[in-house]
Amino acid sequence: MTVLAPGAAPALPPSPYRVVGRRLETSDTATIELEPVRSGLAPFSPGQFAMVYGFGVGDIPLSVSRIEGDRLTHTIRSVGAVSSRLASLEGGASVGVRGPFGTGWDLTAAMGRDLLIVAGGLGLAPLRPLITAALTAPERYGRVNVLIGARSPGDLLYADEAERWRAADARVLVTVDRPDDTWRGDVGVVTGLLNRAEFDPGATAAFLCGPEVMMRATARDLARRGIAADRTQVSLERTMHCGTGHCGHCQLGPLLLCRDGPVVRWDHAEPLLAVREL
Repeated sequence: MTVLAPGAAPALPPSPYRVVGRRLETSDTATIELEPVRSGLAPFSPGQFAMVYGFGVGDIPLSVSRIEGDRLTHTIRSVGAVSSRLASLEGGASVGVRGPFGTGWDLTAAMGRDLLIVAGGLGLAPLRPLITAALTAPERYGRVNVLIGARSPGDLLYADEAERWRAADARVLVTVDRPDDTWRGDVGVVTGLLNRAEFDPGATAAFLCGPEVMMRATARDLARRGIAADRTQVSLERTMHCGTGHCGHCQLGPLLLCRDGPVVRWDHAEPLLAVREL
């Protein structure tokens, strides 16, 4: 008999999905589109993730970078055996998918407010469905700011889509750490773009995803500018293994991030991140 941890979900077998599209985003990152072989999983919300199984190598948690009906899109950086296998799959290949898991971005709490969406590197992937949702219903929100930071011009994701966001009246600002000879944009960390974003600090909701050091710095800068910590959401990463709250690999203080995250309000996350992990 299996005893579940408090609040843990039962582990269900993966559902079969088929790769129906693949796009190389950068030298080490690809986006794959999946559709169910039979019936799809329950609907995903922006910010949630799936456990995606590459047959013969294992499964990993992957944020959903686009949601279109039963189709799931994942943007994957090749950093290990499983991610490299999944990122290399071509059309027709089969994978197993479990989900949806975790908490999503709370756009309901942002209604009527300016939106400040800050992405670092691959952190743009789980923010992409949020941006789409906000721009699809512009009457619900104020000004939409999308600030993007990347290591280099070659590491920027969704460059063509950023132009469409601008055409939909989003203020999109981009910076890189290591420019090349062709780069004519901003250089530096993403927090350097905050002075040019257009928002009312007292009526703004912020959404952050990227390296933890970047989110810490950005959240603290936003607090100094008057955005309350309970109006800033961050997407946290820890080593996730089961996706169902069983194993404890993703524990952060009292939180199991596969169950209680990955999206967490900053007023909840900040004190937990301040505790040194042994």
